[in-house]
Amino acid sequence: MAGQVTENRDIGIVRRLTSRCAAPAAIALGVLLLTDALRVFLPSLITLYGRAGETPPEQMGLFAALWFVLPFAAMPVARLTGVRPILLFGAVALVAARIGLQAADGGDPQLYLSAIGVCAGLLFLYGAARTATRDAAPMGIAAGLAASTVVHLLLDRMDLVWRDGPLPWIAVLAVCAAFLAAVVASVRLPHRPDDLAPAAVWLLAGPVLLVGGMTMGPVLFPGDVSKQHSAVFTSLGVALQVVALCWGVVIARTTRWGWWSAISVLVTVAWIAMPASPLTLLVPLALGGCLRLSALGGLPAARPPRSGAAALAGMVVFLVGTFLYYAAYDADLGFPNVVIPIGVVLLVGAVSAKVSWRRPVEPARWPFRRWLPAALPLALLAGVVTWHPVPDERVANGPEFTLITYNIRMGFGLKGRLDLDRIADWARAQRPDVVLLSEVDRGWMLNGGHDDLARIAARLGMRYYFAPAADPLWGDALLTNLPVRQIVSHPLGRHDYPTGAQAQAIVLTVGGTEVGIVNTHLQAPPGQAPEAAAIVRALAQPRGGTARPVLLAGDLNTTPDDPAMRVLTAAGLSDPLLTLGDPPTSPADAPTQRIDHVLLSSGLRAVEARVPRVPFSDHLPIVVRLRLE
Repeated sequence: MAGQVTENRDIGIVRRLTSRCAAPAAIALGVLLLTDALRVFLPSLITLYGRAGETPPEQMGLFAALWFVLPFAAMPVARLTGVRPILLFGAVALVAARIGLQAADGGDPQLYLSAIGVCAGLLFLYGAARTATRDAAPMGIAAGLAASTVVHLLLDRMDLVWRDGPLPWIAVLAVCAAFLAAVVASVRLPHRPDDLAPAAVWLLAGPVLLVGGMTMGPVLFPGDVSKQHSAVFTSLGVALQVVALCWGVVIARTTRWGWWSAISVLVTVAWIAMPASPLTLLVPLALGGCLRLSALGGLPAARPPRSGAAALAGMVVFLVGTFLYYAAYDADLGFPNVVIPIGVVLLVGAVSAKVSWRRPVEPARWPFRRWLPAALPLALLAGVVTWHPVPDERVANGPEFTLITYNIRMGFGLKGRLDLDRIADWARAQRPDVVLLSEVDRGWMLNGGHDDLARIAARLGMRYYFAPAADPLWGDALLTNLPVRQIVSHPLGRHDYPTGAQAQAIVLTVGGTEVGIVNTHLQAPPGQAPEAAAIVRALAQPRGGTARPVLLAGDLNTTPDDPAMRVLTAAGLSDPLLTLGDPPTSPADAPTQRIDHVLLSSGLRAVEARVPRVPFSDHLPIVVRLRLE
């Protein structure tokens, strides 16, 4: 009899744990798989559907909106079938799309599978919003955001979808199986209509993903973002991000902040430049507090469909905010794009404050024992995975050195796949002394939140120097182990072109001789070419110093016959590729024109120059062997 009582008690404990964990786990894993699809869909929208700017932005916006609007059709269908079939259908379709993405090798299959994954993920969120309790919803959303970001950090910002081999497949299948099991378990549970999560919680789901994706993807860069920080500093920043994310989940589940506390943190975040700031560590805490506060709202029993509609509307906010923020780098919106994240942050704060304004709020409790045992090992593991020591300088004794200049298009190749490792492996095979990169992304959510520069540099075993152009997370870079004596990034005038540009002026030593390098990506060549020419002249003839040879390299968006090229040659630069075959560099799949250049002053001679046909960008690289004369 005693054994039977013990067995019944154990069964009761298992059932209680299942009922408590199934719904939050299903939501968290669903958000994880949805963000996986978004990290493929958003860059595929640009590289595959947009085709390097050939597709009008309005058409791209309508295509993206289609997949966010289609799930609204579930609302009338739910009146006929009920909500659980939609929940199950969305979950199964999301898993099928995610597995298909792992098998896809870029191209149109990648674009449409990721789009279907996004649409299916929204269907799942719609079903979850109409069945999840007020305790399960905020914890599940916060845990999904945390899980997605922590996994991204543990993978050293290279998601499983871009990795080959059996191990990524095993991990993806395991996550998909766990997700389906959690969904089935949550569907079988009895649901109390009077305990469903309010619509406000689900309205915040999209804005929370937007703010979290924009702030927790980039590396923390206090001070000068152009400097390469030590391995200790970088790994510590990643570890702190993991701790903050885990803490945010605990706040969303076990504490109820006063509304003033969450709002004050969010407003503080809104006043700072969210990318590349250590204060972004506060974001998961604030988002967790706001999600919890929003769960304190009125009972949703009278209108349960409102929660489902709110979830879909919140994801529309995600799409509109993302599209407007990043469209500002290609079109003049008439206002600074920093208004977008600030507005979304204030929306999150306002919704959470409104629903909890007149309700008593318990004092915050900090259950360290509940989250530290899980957070600290994850933080330590993330710090170890992202440990990349800074290489030592290497002196070049001879008069020759090899240089590569390459517009990498944020690392996305012709098939739309993230080819950072392939770029690094190809470049390493050229045995370069200097690598110049354009269109380097260091954490844009639009491109998946990857740090292109850190990953390529680590794989090359080279030091790097970043030069922000459009904002602190996008620009150009120099990689070299040669001694660098001077490096300055000069902002270039916009000349009515929305995307910012810079010219990175570098002085390094080759065989005991100083060599000047100007690394740039001209966005408005007619106006910016004279500015770049002036920087070349100043670098070649420093005040009070000795004249030095200089080269200008990068994506100049200028052909050899354009007037802007004559401005550059008037600064004493010559084009060695004219006598070495004049190979075209763009577009990479069928090159017809050369807009990427290495221009030399007197004192430098090109011994060899090649334009390899590699598919890792929409541009082709230039590899030159240079000799000091």
